[in-house]
Amino acid sequence: MKFLEHSHFEALNSAFNFDAGVYQISGRLESYSCKLVVSEKRLFKLWNGTDGHSPNDLETLSPPNGSFNNRMEFLSNLEQFQCNKISRKTLFYLISTLNASFNPDYDFSHCRGEEFSREPCIKDVMDSVDSTFFNTSAREEYNEIKSQLWSAIDNHINLSDCEIYRFHPNPSFDLNNEKSIWAYYYFFYSKKLKRVVFFTFCANRKDDKETDDGLAIDDSGCISFDIELM
Repeated sequence: MKFLEHSHFEALNSAFNFDAGVYQISGRLESYSCKLVVSEKRLFKLWNGTDGHSPNDLETLSPPNGSFNNRMEFLSNLEQFQCNKISRKTLFYLISTLNASFNPDYDFSHCRGEEFSREPCIKDVMDSVDSTFFNTSAREEYNEIKSQLWSAIDNHINLSDCEIYRFHPNPSFDLNNEKSIWAYYYFFYSKKLKRVVFFTFCANRKDDKETDDGLAIDDSGCISFDIELM
């Protein structure tokens, strides 16, 4: 995957750093070409050689909502959710995007389809992201860049003509650190443009033992009540 420089994304990444009381919210947008580099081509060949798989074989995705009840409903009604399949080739693009974005700290080569979900539509994604920020004290800062954020993504990849996926890492796979409160990972994949836009944002506890509001935090970084939800 080749990283594609994008001035609008770079400007948004610089602005995507919000003070939310006891934690800091940060995010980034990155664009990648689906043209594989030599090392990825080797991995792709090896990856597809496992158990006789081919690039066009399909893997089952998780349901968009990761709750246990929805997952059980999903597994018991597979025919109804045939759209929740992904080709191994597309899955490899998502995995390669993660490898490129988090290189050299993490290796996602062993991830499988059940760690990803396909989002039903862009409106659901936008509403979910907006809701996440509006329920924090950083909602005003986010609101200032919200329209620029979605416009930049749309102009670069045409949201109406792309597939949207979300990564749900295994809880034991700590992508951030012990200070992480929550994190989201979205992929906007355009088969036509052969391009993936990766959008991730997370909230991490601050290093300070005490917040600006004078709320004490113990050595584990825990607090005794929810202070961000309104």
